[in-house]
Amino acid sequence: MELYLDSVKLEEIEAANDLGIIAGVTTTPTFMHREGIEDVDAAIVKLSKEVPVLQIEALGRTAEEIIAEAYRQEELGLDRETTVYKIPMSLEGVKACRKLTNEGFLVNIHLVYTLQQAYMAMEAGATYVCPLVGRLQDQGGDGIGLVKAMVDITKEYNYDTKVMFSSVRTSQHVKEALKAGAHTITVPWKIMQAMTKHHLTEIHTEQFFDHTK
Repeated sequence: MELYLDSVKLEEIEAANDLGIIAGVTTTPTFMHREGIEDVDAAIVKLSKEVPVLQIEALGRTAEEIIAEAYRQEELGLDRETTVYKIPMSLEGVKACRKLTNEGFLVNIHLVYTLQQAYMAMEAGATYVCPLVGRLQDQGGDGIGLVKAMVDITKEYNYDTKVMFSSVRTSQHVKEALKAGAHTITVPWKIMQAMTKHHLTEIHTEQFFDHTK
């Protein structure tokens, strides 16, 4: 399962990158807004040089606007092979996805909450389809079941699309993603840090140090 960091904070990205195991970084306009980033283009270019793969938003109301935005961002100097353009699920998004992937772009159809939406993204050739599990669970939905169903249809119909487990709230979500067979997951830094911890590990590690003395 590919591991992405879900962040826009440079200190978190550098720390995660130093681990040597992350596949890349996912960002959102919300992250940029929270961090008070005003020059989004400059931030994107800087991040693209820091990580193996950068997933960024390509927003537009129409397919034409979405496609134009992807090309505009590419002209900033982004590499088509290491940049994934995130597009919210919609008919226009599906249309843009098909055209962009036909032209060699990598696309993540996100804000996906139903299996029907995932199917449309896969038919459009999406590189990733991204269910927001935590947000769906907040509304009483079965986010884990949705991920499992998405993984099943990639196998049943031989789709190349990777299912990206997102909106991770706890380390338990990571466990559930692994059990569900998700192809990739994007995780906040605080959760990534927690994934190596267990009280028994800490106790026995200290015991080993004491016995070594």
